[in-house]
Amino acid sequence: MMNRRQFVSASAVATGAAMFARIPDVFAQSYQLIIKGGRVIDPSIGLDAIRDIAIANGRIVAVASNIAASAPDMIDARGKIVAPGLIDIHTHAGRGKDGPPLALHDCVTGWVDAGTAGADNIDQVAAVARGAPQIGRLLVNISRIGVLSGDGELHDLNLANVDLARGAIARHRDVVCGVKVRMSENVADDNDLEALRRAQEAAAPFNLPVMIHIGQNYSPMRSILPLLKRGDIVTHMYAPPPNSILDDKGNLFPDVSAARRRGVIFDFGNGVNGHFTWDMVERAMKQGFWPDTFSTDWSVASKTTGVVDFPNVMSKFFMFGMSLSQIIACATVNAARVFPAFDGRGTLNVGAPADVAIMELRDGAFEFVDNYKGKRTGKQCLFPIATVLNGKRVPARG
Repeated sequence: MMNRRQFVSASAVATGAAMFARIPDVFAQSYQLIIKGGRVIDPSIGLDAIRDIAIANGRIVAVASNIAASAPDMIDARGKIVAPGLIDIHTHAGRGKDGPPLALHDCVTGWVDAGTAGADNIDQVAAVARGAPQIGRLLVNISRIGVLSGDGELHDLNLANVDLARGAIARHRDVVCGVKVRMSENVADDNDLEALRRAQEAAAPFNLPVMIHIGQNYSPMRSILPLLKRGDIVTHMYAPPPNSILDDKGNLFPDVSAARRRGVIFDFGNGVNGHFTWDMVERAMKQGFWPDTFSTDWSVASKTTGVVDFPNVMSKFFMFGMSLSQIIACATVNAARVFPAFDGRGTLNVGAPADVAIMELRDGAFEFVDNYKGKRTGKQCLFPIATVLNGKRVPARG
């Protein structure tokens, strides 16, 4: 079963297939990179087949069953998954200049730093985004101090300063794509609803979305959801009680489904502390409440945590019945639709920017952990193999 953001119309598939069928001869002698023989999965046009991909001038110029040409760089992708570059809409990659290149090696060709910094410290994170090799964008934390203090940035509601947040957005409008508010009680006490109201007030003049971090909130979801507008994002959607998306009997609140129907986006948001349990994932997904997007809540320390990397996070959902195509959709085309900065990405359609993830799907016994040290063993796991960014192969890790 596919959710509404994973649905592709028959006409769109037909149009995409027609475009792939036309291989322009004008490019035949000017390909700069050819990816050969991979299983190309592009949910944006419903493609899942063995194909070659030809790239020139940073763009996808041909996708076909056999491109009989050469290029200065050739990637043998036989036995590998070839997908659009992954877009991670909840990271903390902006904490330092080392973050974006590390994420790039994990096939992440676009990322959003979700509230690392507020008005007082946004300049440094904005500089990281501008200097990143791939597209990096920021959510300004409604608290002026962001998450860097580590002490809970909304215990003092005076730190949620609308004017300062608006100033930070205006100052860095080229890289800011929204506002972030963390609503857990250990961050905001009983200030969560007012902090959200202020986040919406800060975002409104710029027509930006707000991302809320839920999980053990003081306020119930029925009080939080009415404050969200179309395009806003709920991250850590499977956070356990109190005040989760499920009632005391494990049933999905009708308000949650209603919020999705009116355009609120629900994001997985792996993280490491209090953000999901296997039981929450299983109960919600059995009721048809699947993620719209996947994200990692990634940082440079993630290799040593249950996050590991983006492909590892994606792999957890094989255990709950999602197909490979559906999983890739949540990390590519669905994610690209959340923020305008990623328009035209999350696809391998002819003419699109040549951002490509090459992964290996391995069979075996793979242990995955939730945020409460719960362990489950899956039968499949994705591993990052290579990344192409703007038409160029990213050098292997040093």
